[in-house]
Amino acid sequence: MAEVADMTPREPRPVAVPVSMDPMPPASRTQSSPTHMERAEAGEQWIARLLRGGALCSGALFLVSLALESLPDSESVHVLIDVLRKGAASALLVTPVVRLMVAGTTLGLRGEWRYALYAAGVLGLLAVAVGTGLHA
Repeated sequence: MAEVADMTPREPRPVAVPVSMDPMPPASRTQSSPTHMERAEAGEQWIARLLRGGALCSGALFLVSLALESLPDSESVHVLIDVLRKGAASALLVTPVVRLMVAGTTLGLRGEWRYALYAAGVLGLLAVAVGTGLHA
């Protein structure tokens, strides 16, 4: 004769529930003010955009100056090529300085005063170096 299956109810197995490592309760995470990590990521995104934009701007100016070399020789074309190439070089030189200014500002907004002061000190030294170089 066939055996009858055991139909006694069993206790359900405990299910592992993931525990959040976030110390803040979900209600406080929905506040309008950004968290420390969100501000840090936003600052890094601004810096990346600045570096990318500066490189693209400089490259575009240089490529346009190269394309203008195919035009017939004239003084106005040579002046325009010279201006575009100087603008490309200036964009390459100014991009890291602007990045340092944005980094110092975002570090100050995050409360990391020591690094913000370092950034301000480097900017101050750059200003002194440029100032003394212009007067020489």
